[in-house]
Amino acid sequence: MHSKLVRTPGVYLVGFMGCGKTTVGQLLGDELGWTFADLDDDIEAAAGCSIAEFFAQHGEAEFRKMEHSLLQQRVRKVQYGQPTVLSLGGGAYAQPDNVCMLADNGVSIWLDCPFEIILRRIAGQIHRPLAQDLAKFEELFHSRKAAYAQAEFHVEITADDPKLALNDIMKLPHLF
Repeated sequence: MHSKLVRTPGVYLVGFMGCGKTTVGQLLGDELGWTFADLDDDIEAAAGCSIAEFFAQHGEAEFRKMEHSLLQQRVRKVQYGQPTVLSLGGGAYAQPDNVCMLADNGVSIWLDCPFEIILRRIAGQIHRPLAQDLAKFEELFHSRKAAYAQAEFHVEITADDPKLALNDIMKLPHLF
């Protein structure tokens, strides 16, 4: 088991919805013996409703405000010594303020998953408000790639076995 991170003990998994951030994040947290958290879970707990319901009632702008605030809370815990692997929602890393905040408080890893795999993984999921229109969904996927590319590390997702991604993360240079 690896026990220390060279920098602030925060690892932030970024990427498009359905790329495996939560599943890989849980495995990574277990491997390191660190806290694992999913920012979407934090949002739903704070809002008292699902993300889809929050979007419907308040819109994306209010969602992004809440997301940023809860991300700040998680980063503060990292700053105060709680080693954490955090899975971000698909749009969180597309917000410049979030990118800056995370860059100063740990490392970001882009889980880069092909669109075809994402489509298969989210097929039939109605809890993803931004995935309801296939053409807009694909456009969103492509538009966010430039934001994700700002992450310090890049891990390609080529299969459904999350242990492959975990192994790739554990091999990243200068990380562990």
